[in-house]
Amino acid sequence: MKLKFIALVSFTFVCSISSYGQVLTLEEALFRSENQYDKIKSKQLLVDAAQQNTAFQKQHYLPDFTVSAQQSFGTINVQHGPMYAYGGLASAATSMPLADQNWNAAFGSLYFANVNWNLFTFGRNKNQVELGIKKESKAKADLQQEIFQQQIRVGAAYLNLLASQRMKFVQEKNAERAQIFYEMTNARAKSGLIPEVDSQLAKAEWSNAKSLQIKAFDKELEWSRHLAVLMNDDFKVYELDSLYSTSLPNKLEKPTEENLKEHPYLQFQQSKIDENEQHIELLKSNKMPNLSAFGVIQGRGSGFDANYAQDNSAYSTSYFKGVGIDRGNYLLGFSLTWNITNFFKYNTKVKEQKYISHSLQYVFDSQQKELKILFHQANAKLDNAYDNFEETKVQLQAAEMAYKQQTALYQNGLTTLVDFTQALYSLNRAEIDYEIAQNNVWQALLLLASAEGDIKVITP
Repeated sequence: MKLKFIALVSFTFVCSISSYGQVLTLEEALFRSENQYDKIKSKQLLVDAAQQNTAFQKQHYLPDFTVSAQQSFGTINVQHGPMYAYGGLASAATSMPLADQNWNAAFGSLYFANVNWNLFTFGRNKNQVELGIKKESKAKADLQQEIFQQQIRVGAAYLNLLASQRMKFVQEKNAERAQIFYEMTNARAKSGLIPEVDSQLAKAEWSNAKSLQIKAFDKELEWSRHLAVLMNDDFKVYELDSLYSTSLPNKLEKPTEENLKEHPYLQFQQSKIDENEQHIELLKSNKMPNLSAFGVIQGRGSGFDANYAQDNSAYSTSYFKGVGIDRGNYLLGFSLTWNITNFFKYNTKVKEQKYISHSLQYVFDSQQKELKILFHQANAKLDNAYDNFEETKVQLQAAEMAYKQQTALYQNGLTTLVDFTQALYSLNRAEIDYEIAQNNVWQALLLLASAEGDIKVITP
């Protein structure tokens, strides 16, 4: 039994050291969430994919270069007449028409290299590259706004966890006071100086204080889990930076709405508008013609001799006879193609994209208005949080003084248990209000950071 107890104590001690061995600062929590959160990793990969798409669009400036080698074995019976190959599927045989069908077969070959270069596309390639760049910019803006939102969530979880830890600390102090009060009351009751019921009431207060302490610890565990999830970390009870529980942020100069222009979410919405506008430019360029230069060099070989039409025995079934190059050709030229109907068809697509642009602009304007409202609300809440904190300092000082007076009076039998309990309750409430008010100042500053789009406001 004694060994089990020692093992349990040792395990608890080791867990305590591993949980509280290192202070987790807000900057570190933000850094870890940015580098470890799976959704951010996913959007970073989308940025990488967009960069590859941009590189692919730039490669459209390069000419198409095709090489081919074909070796076949078959007959070449031909007759005069039209032929249409549906879908491009056909077999081609080259020979003078023969009077009768025969099954003479030999090897043949075809080798060619083809270059096709779109010299001038009237802005189509350029707009495709620009659209790729806009897509890349949108992916980056989406990543930045996701990082910012994640940082705000982590900041809120961090401050809420800190608040729950401070609540637990307050309840621990309250439980210690209740225990001392019970021990004092119990001793006096056993001595017959006060009724036994006072001792039982004091014991009930002590039990209630311990219950509140346990509930506060439950809250700490809950917010620890939430913070661990946001950082993609293992569950643990974190030791946080005492800066946010022992001091207040310096009062900032009144920020202006100009700061909102760089908000990550607005930047993301603007990138979507820019992408759509570039899409319109690409659609417009699709109405224009295409000027291309092309060149072909070709070599052919055949097992049939040149006089095969007059002498059907003038052929060889030798493989090496048929796969060599007997004749060569080349072809150079320019090609101007223009699908006139595209000029009319793409008008509808351009109108579609313009409607989408107007829709995105309305979303942008709506979000900008909401951020302005949130910005002014956050400024007002921050001022109120400072004022409320000053009031809680007054309440805490008064409650501490009242508690000391009631303790001295009760120890000397000059006041009742009810009055002392009320003073104990008032002190506990004042300590809680003080911690909450201090935390609310940082929470208000976090709200201002979320409205401004700059998390650095809350990090010292």
